Amino acid sequence: MPPIARRALLAAPLLALPGRGQAQGQPPLVLSTIAMIGEPARRLGGAAIRAETLLGEGVDPHLYRPTRADLARLLRADLVLHHGLGLEGRLREAIERAAAAGRAALAVGESIPREMLIFPEGPNSPPDPHVWMDPALWGIAADAIAARIAALRPAASASVNDNLAAFRAEAAALDAYARRVLGSIPPERRVLVTAHDAFGYLGRRYGLEVQGIEGISTESEAGVQRIRDLVELLVARRIPAVFAETSVAERNVRALIEGAAARGHRVVLGGSLFSDAMGAPGTYEGTWIGMLDHNVTTIARALGGEAPRRGFQGRLSA
Repeated sequence: MPPIARRALLAAPLLALPGRGQAQGQPPLVLSTIAMIGEPARRLGGAAIRAETLLGEGVDPHLYRPTRADLARLLRADLVLHHGLGLEGRLREAIERAAAAGRAALAVGESIPREMLIFPEGPNSPPDPHVWMDPALWGIAADAIAARIAALRPAASASVNDNLAAFRAEAAALDAYARRVLGSIPPERRVLVTAHDAFGYLGRRYGLEVQGIEGISTESEAGVQRIRDLVELLVARRIPAVFAETSVAERNVRALIEGAAARGHRVVLGGSLFSDAMGAPGTYEGTWIGMLDHNVTTIARALGGEAPRRGFQGRLSA
């Protein structure tokens, strides 16, 4: 959409409508911007809420531009769960408009204490927003989501708390699995090279050095020198695999593979990881647990670690 038309869309008057649940006598509508929030919210709220997600499979939240239909959905929601921390840069104005119109909103990522965040360019720079890559941090986010849902439906608070306990237990089991299988990677191979820098929290928690071709936002573009530097790293340290991402084009990753081959070192594509989007709704990889299980298992197996092909619950796609 042309910039002038987009500004007109955002400036156009939109009436603040009652939330869908309020208007129709149904459970309140909880609208999440990204699936990493929406799927846990659906699990935590259960039948007490109507859970929907704005951005679908494979959609990059860094680059997504809202439509008028998105604005209407935000204005119909009883609660908007967005991530914050700069992730949904082009959606921010639409979210602010919904909040100004009286929609309750929670920046889920910003519920995590500042001292637990990663600031790649120093303490005064924007934080890395990809906190869902660390199960311990996303457990804190789940606490915040559950609290807001319980406040929205006080009569369901007991079931929401039960759902939170179950979610926390499964996240702890995944965390233990990730520590075990990523810890089995030979020390000299614990280098994770990906399409963009979305795995810093995962690397910090499990002892992996993380190198992204692009920065923490896919709005940045990799330069020729960055490609050359990463090829040099792959060759010098004999790294066997690099990883694409499902929401980022593969061309830069392919350039690394070709560059290393030209230097006499074979690098393979270790697989496609879920970074800023999850798998298809209704699949195991379309859950937050399944997304991380896929990532951890794929990384461990490609870099020489020991991990079962079907993951820690035996549910990954063959």
